[in-house]
Amino acid sequence: MKTIHLFLAGLLFPLAAMPTAAGEGASKPNVLLIMADDLRDYGGAFTRDVVKTPNLDRLRARGTTFERAYVQYPVCNPSRCSMMAGLRAEQTGIVNNTDLLRSKMPGIVTLPQLCKDAGWQAHAFGKIYHLGGGKDAAEKAKWADVGRSWHSARDYRATRTGGKLIEGRNVTGGELDWCAWGAADGGDDDQPDGQIAAATVAMIGQLGDKPWFIGCGFMKPHDPFIAPKKYFDLYPPDSLKPWRDPADLTPAPPQAVGFGAYAEAFAKLNDQDWRELFRAYCAGTSFMDAQLGRVLDALDKHRLWDKTLVIVVGDHGYHTGERKWWNKNTLFERSCRAPLIIAAPGMKGGQVSRSLVEFVDLYPTVADFCGLEMPHAAAGKSLRPVLEDPAAAIKDAAFTLVARGPKLHGRSVRSARWRFTLWSDGQTELYDHDRDPEENHNVAKANPEVVAALGEKLKSVPPYEPGR
Repeated sequence: MKTIHLFLAGLLFPLAAMPTAAGEGASKPNVLLIMADDLRDYGGAFTRDVVKTPNLDRLRARGTTFERAYVQYPVCNPSRCSMMAGLRAEQTGIVNNTDLLRSKMPGIVTLPQLCKDAGWQAHAFGKIYHLGGGKDAAEKAKWADVGRSWHSARDYRATRTGGKLIEGRNVTGGELDWCAWGAADGGDDDQPDGQIAAATVAMIGQLGDKPWFIGCGFMKPHDPFIAPKKYFDLYPPDSLKPWRDPADLTPAPPQAVGFGAYAEAFAKLNDQDWRELFRAYCAGTSFMDAQLGRVLDALDKHRLWDKTLVIVVGDHGYHTGERKWWNKNTLFERSCRAPLIIAAPGMKGGQVSRSLVEFVDLYPTVADFCGLEMPHAAAGKSLRPVLEDPAAAIKDAAFTLVARGPKLHGRSVRSARWRFTLWSDGQTELYDHDRDPEENHNVAKANPEVVAALGEKLKSVPPYEPGR
């Protein structure tokens, strides 16, 4: 048995005093924001014939599943900053995992801060903002935005037992440190996501009738692809098939996908390597789903569904082998589209919407349901009309940005039928989702009128200014 010791215990960042809401709980809905790291969208049903997610399905039965929900930047920190500010990445200026939101926008009123400043108790567990700061407690608190966004925030690490791997390996032979999987010893609470679920459940019980905004940020299925062994056992290796690109796949521009050291390492993987990665990704997803179930159980126990706005999101999509890529950070559908389920008080459950929505729509949605005024001009729109009628449309396009250093970037627009991507060097991509939902064939040259129309549509959002 291979043994790997991962991390030490987590650290709590409290504010000195936590103000109490003065008896206004009955008129203020709770907000439960649940985020899963690197959780891709499988087309709304989360591919129930492959990935076992009974608790996501359970929430779908209570809420509305958005099958066309798009992030504004397909990387952790930029996406989360955009979501929490309610602004596009072009507006926040955050396009990497190293810049703090407040380094660019020190006075921004974030989504949880909006509620916190209006009397909600606000607490975060796990990864809501991108985690940073290393072992420096003050820096970690800055990354968590304690005091401004939250009364308290805490991150977690695997226990010594949970850091022991019963089986596992790095499929790149160590070329990419993060590209490792492992079936771990111990139980759910020996891993961060189990601890995050337990802390969230405890806080829900502790706060009672006080209105609250809780951020529950699960770490999985993000790499390293580690979960308790019982979740790997759900997926016999021979039951899974790795993705295969079609033989007539249109090559993408070199900056679009398959670049750098990642591509070099992925090019060496064989079917067995891809299968092992996919099995570990499925195991991590089911592990996260089980922890989600514990949080949903707490809402059942305390009878909070009628007074809680529940939002489940992935911070962006993820390639699991498409175009020989195992990651995010592309402008393809698999990276730009992410899971979104909302269960709102007074709204019907079991609904599925194909309407185009964006993650910048979450901020005005929460403000709407909480009866709060937007503190700044919103980049998005409230999703209440779609929750009331899943066929309703609040916009005709969704937009995503990626930067490839200071000299090259790409911007993509998704309409009901098309995805158009324009790179700053002039290269273009166009995919017809009516005929090619996996975006295998670039048809830009054959459809100049569509390219022109969607190129104009890109001008409707703020321009990207590198280095701002």
